[in-house]
Parts: sequence; structure tokens; C-alpha cells
Amino acid sequence: MTKRIKYDPDNIFAKILRGDMPCVKICEDDDILAFMDIFPQSKGHSLVIPKRAKATMIFDIDPDELSGLTLGVQKVAKAIDKALEPDGVRIVQFNGSESGQTIFHIHFHIIPVYAGAPVRPHAGGAPADTAVLTEIAAKIAAAL
Repeated sequence: MTKRIKYDPDNIFAKILRGDMPCVKICEDDDILAFMDIFPQSKGHSLVIPKRAKATMIFDIDPDELSGLTLGVQKVAKAIDKALEPDGVRIVQFNGSESGQTIFHIHFHIIPVYAGAPVRPHAGGAPADTAVLTEIAAKIAAAL
């Protein structure tokens, strides 16, 4: 059984939601916040998080909040597909540290995949240039 982690209201995504930490925002509505992953695995790698849920994993989230979250994921994935024209798109959601989860606030990764371009490891490498992320986020936002 996956080890349950208690929700920490000071996790980095909670801080982003409160405005205590910056992010490169793509879009936001009543249910979700979508922003660029600071450690992108590929060009356009984005994250979608719920705004109200205090859940660490898919096991913990209220079904109505999960519904809003997945609709937001679909919306952002479509915009990424339109704006960046990748050859494929991975949608990933980790549950528990053994699965690769590093931030314990439920979230989905949207990772564009480009033929011939390697996908970098999860949560690895150096942070991306914020100016580059801002430019990509603007293209995705314009496609919404």
C-alpha cells in the first residue's frame, strides 16, 4: 500500500497558491493553477494543481475537486498541443515518494514529447531560464 503523507500547508505549491513563491503562470481559474515546471523535462513541460484541495495524492482528493483538476489538465494539454505542436504529450501524476513524487500537493505533469529529442529525468538538472519559460507560457496561454 502506498504510504500516505500528511498534507503540509507550507509545501512549495501551497506557497505558490498563496503568492509566497513565484511561478511562471499559464492560466488559472476557480479550480486550477497551471504553470511552467522550473525543472522542465522538455520544452513546454507544465504543471496543473488544484487550488482548493489539500490533498497529497490521488487517493486523498475529493472526486469533485479531481473532476475540476482533470478538466484543467485537458484544457492545458490541448493548448500545449496547439501552441507547441509536439509529436506527443505525456500526462503524468505521481503518488508517493517511491513513485517519484517530490512535492506532496497533488498535481499533474503535462510533458510535450518531440521526435528525436530526449526527455530529461524528472526533478533533475538545473532550473530553466525564467525568460524562456515566460515566452513558452505566453504561447500556451494564447492557445487557450
